[in-house]
Amino acid sequence: MPSVLGLLEAREKKVREEVARLREEAERVEAALGEAERALQRLADARVTVAEVLAEPPVAVAEPVVSAVVGSVVPQRAEGMTATALPADHRRIMSVLESDAAREGMRCRQLALGLQAVPAKVEGLRSKAKRLVERGWALQVRPEVFTPLGTSAG
Repeated sequence: MPSVLGLLEAREKKVREEVARLREEAERVEAALGEAERALQRLADARVTVAEVLAEPPVAVAEPVVSAVVGSVVPQRAEGMTATALPADHRRIMSVLESDAAREGMRCRQLALGLQAVPAKVEGLRSKAKRLVERGWALQVRPEVFTPLGTSAG
């Protein structure tokens, strides 16, 4: 038959394990509670901020300045648009086309300023120049000869 002290020690060990397990669970719950309280506070702060903003009289919002991002789509030209709305590569092409040297129109090989006039680069410029024509920024006056809009080369 087991001794009373042995039974008490076994029982004490079991209860200690239960206490350790409950402490771990309490720590987990406490951490979850803290995170939930922080999320609740952020939402309450956001609600107060939105209420304050909505309570203010409306402010006239200026039209955003349209500027292009590298690799972005060439926008269709509209009245009042400037070349700043174009992606950087297309702006460079337009600046070359608008120069005095391009008065009679320029071939893509001539547009390759600062680039090696290798076929791949020339084809890239041709594609970009044709995109400018499609979107109303430039004219193709003869096969492979481009001018800015409003210029007519003979």
